[in-house]
Amino acid sequence: MQNDAPHYAPVAASDCADMGALRAAIDELDRHLVALLAVRQTYMERAAQLKPRRELVRDEARVEEVVSRVVAEAARVGLSPAIAEPVWRTLIERCIAHELEAFDRRAL
Repeated sequence: MQNDAPHYAPVAASDCADMGALRAAIDELDRHLVALLAVRQTYMERAAQLKPRRELVRDEARVEEVVSRVVAEAARVGLSPAIAEPVWRTLIERCIAHELEAFDRRAL
């Protein structure tokens, strides 16, 4: 049987014969997501170093640009926008909070 899973998925969901296999595959995907989010965090920390003023940390136009791009990509790959949009809005808010903390540590 051909594996129709994306390269980062351990197996195709349709190849999981039981809940144990399905949960193991989900756990593996979660490990990848966490690793990617850790990398994303380093970019937020670098942004805090590069921005000259604290008020530049939050950029509403950029937030909407990112969300729009994510929703379009979600549609392209078959992810429900009802999942993608709120997940990314929450992610962005938490990243902004982290970036603000990193910015404030610069002054110490």
